[in-house]
Amino acid sequence: MNRTTRKIVTLGETGVGKSSLICRVINDNFFEFQEPTIGAAFQVKEIELEHTKVKLEIWDTAGQERYKSLAPMYYRGATVALICFDLGNPDSLKTAMEWNREILTKGMPDCCRFLVGTKADRVRLVKNGPTIAVKEGMEYMETSAKNSKNIDKLFKAVAKHGLGVNNHPKEQERYDRNCIPLHYERNNRTYDCCS
Repeated sequence: MNRTTRKIVTLGETGVGKSSLICRVINDNFFEFQEPTIGAAFQVKEIELEHTKVKLEIWDTAGQERYKSLAPMYYRGATVALICFDLGNPDSLKTAMEWNREILTKGMPDCCRFLVGTKADRVRLVKNGPTIAVKEGMEYMETSAKNSKNIDKLFKAVAKHGLGVNNHPKEQERYDRNCIPLHYERNNRTYDCCS
């Protein structure tokens, strides 16, 4: 079986449910109240697709304005950006579009962008998400971490998209040179950052 690793980043304002989305896909849990993320959190999810095992390295960024300047550290080199907004909060869609513009100007050239409407189990005040996604050249999905709606579907789509991304070689080379591997193999031995 082939193996590949993809870097995923979640972006969006605080309270839209980015951490709940990640918690659902990683642990199949949902907590009605989730503490806000400070800086960023890191999780790994492996998904098997036909003949390939895709390791998703998921960076869950903080949505508070005071952490916005840290975001480039986490989305640099990302092959997929999950740009999240709350379907019940139209202002969060405006913030999501600001993140979209930032990924377009400062992210990897071939970064696949998903516009993710969260909290689909609640009243929807935003109904133009699919139209905006098409206009912006983004994939679109509505999810609910509370009832698991489209969570697996979203991450399988992310894994499949990750396989189709052809990073610009110079940009990927620059990213690879500037990264410190946390896990690597050399001379048939496996090394981890803290072992």
